[in-house]
Amino acid sequence: MTSVITGDIIKSRNHSNPEAWIKKLESALTLLSSHKSYWEIYRGDSFQIEIPDYYSCFEKAVFIKACIKSIKGLDVRLAIGIGNKTYQGKKVSESNGEAFVYSGETLETLQREKQNLLIKTNNTELDKELNLYFKLALIAMDNWTTNSAEIVKLSLENPDTLQSELGKMVGINQNAISKRQRRAYLSEILELNLMYRQKIATIS
Repeated sequence: MTSVITGDIIKSRNHSNPEAWIKKLESALTLLSSHKSYWEIYRGDSFQIEIPDYYSCFEKAVFIKACIKSIKGLDVRLAIGIGNKTYQGKKVSESNGEAFVYSGETLETLQREKQNLLIKTNNTELDKELNLYFKLALIAMDNWTTNSAEIVKLSLENPDTLQSELGKMVGINQNAISKRQRRAYLSEILELNLMYRQKIATIS
């Protein structure tokens, strides 16, 4: 099995400097997968990335959201599909299988339902449960400030780094890091990630 994230940038056409977010998106996708055949940006503001380690897919979706939300005025829709892979193309958009179909279908659902993160697997009951958790988590994530998003991004990039060391990276003190992490509900999102990993293990 594998996982696929398909996404598009919200309000990208209203942004005065598209190069800024395109570079940030490219940097994020490159960090998540060094294999260029595993990700692609198309139509200017849409993208797709395959994450073979589907246990890490939610965390990586959160990371992409943090990268884009760190740019003022922008957000991102993210559709996760988990399932089999039946064909490996030269580009991710040419690959096929359940994960790719589920992810593409779910992006269309996101646009209709105006929700920014959903998952689809071969287990409908699991999807309902996880999507409820995601809906609640989005109350925090959709309202991240650029500072909150930046600190989530930095924290996920450096999971074992002390708050004091994170502070040195961005020129603020440990207390400010702690406050920003709390305002971003980072601890609760990481708890949700652990639950996601446990739940996703039930997929056969």
